[in-house]
Amino acid sequence: ARFGMLFQGGALFDSLPVWQNVAFRLLRGSLKRPKAEARAIAIEKLRRVGLKPEVADLFPAELSGGMQKRVGLARAIAADPAIIFFDEPTTGLDPIMAGVINELIREIVTEMGVTAMTITHDMSSVRAIADRVAMLHDGVIQWTGPITEMDTTPDPYVQQFIHGRAEGPIAAIR
Repeated sequence: ARFGMLFQGGALFDSLPVWQNVAFRLLRGSLKRPKAEARAIAIEKLRRVGLKPEVADLFPAELSGGMQKRVGLARAIAADPAIIFFDEPTTGLDPIMAGVINELIREIVTEMGVTAMTITHDMSSVRAIADRVAMLHDGVIQWTGPITEMDTTPDPYVQQFIHGRAEGPIAAIR
């Protein structure tokens, strides 16, 4: 109950309307709430991520990619978690919508006072939402530090990665 998750591909259930996707955990298990209450919470969370109440009765296939990400974010915060995991939150979005989602993530994390952990290779997202950064390479933490030090670290792995250089200590598969 303490964790929320925004999956890379959204992981929305095609056969459920949006509100049931958002309220999924509230309709089952230890967090179970009455259906009307779960729906009301879902609509409020949808509103919080910038979606109108009318979206609640649509199905995921009827939504744009950006709207699906917002629904996934609403689901991640529906149970008011203490920790939220974001797996490549901007994958598949155009740069403008990615910026919108990054701003939303930052706002919600700050507003809720939660801990957020994001896995991403999108450096724009890193710069927009991170306070601290850890770079993993071959399963090992290569570097960690505040976002303010990421660009100036002399670590060659970090420098190669953030600048997208083909040459460096990270071997590119050819």
